[in-house]
Amino acid sequence: MAKCAHCGKATTFGRNRPWSNKATRRTFRPNLQTVTVYEGDQKVRKVLCARCLRTLVKTS
Repeated sequence: MAKCAHCGKATTFGRNRPWSNKATRRTFRPNLQTVTVYEGDQKVRKVLCARCLRTLVKTS
């Protein structure tokens, strides 16, 4: 579910690095939005990241 239907952007993992330099695990989640998009004649619900949604609005 946590994946963009257009570009495939998904959750990535990394580490928090505070001033003490002690590493703790964290996740970087994409900004996913559920939107209704027209494909041909019919409406389709898709999960898109904010960047793909922005590009979609710009091109249409």
